[in-house]
Amino acid sequence: QVQLVESGGGLVQAGGSLRLSCAASGRTFSSYAMGWFRQATGKEREFVAAISGSSSISYYADSVKGRFTISRDNAKNTAYLQMSSLKPEDTAVYYCARKASRTVSDGYPRTYNYDYWGQGTQVTVSS
Repeated sequence: QVQLVESGGGLVQAGGSLRLSCAASGRTFSSYAMGWFRQATGKEREFVAAISGSSSISYYADSVKGRFTISRDNAKNTAYLQMSSLKPEDTAVYYCARKASRTVSDGYPRTYNYDYWGQGTQVTVSS
């Protein structure tokens, strides 16, 4: 069983920055791709970013490209999402998730390709 715990959310003004963390349990963290998703009130959960186990490959949603950076520290079993130039439309609950397969490129934007999810952390960007 894998547990994922997000932290780092909060209230920030537009243009500000936040760094989210996702701490994972288990000894196979480095073998799996990780992803970040977000869900705004009344909307479907959407893909934000994904990263391969070795950090060699990453993907981003067009809406966050150039502003967000996904990374991971396999020695700490932790994934990160650095968010900069935040906008009010970034307001959402942010979730980290472990991809069900060891490769990142196949189906990374789809929620059904992830088998473990954290509880989420709220990010609110004020205008």
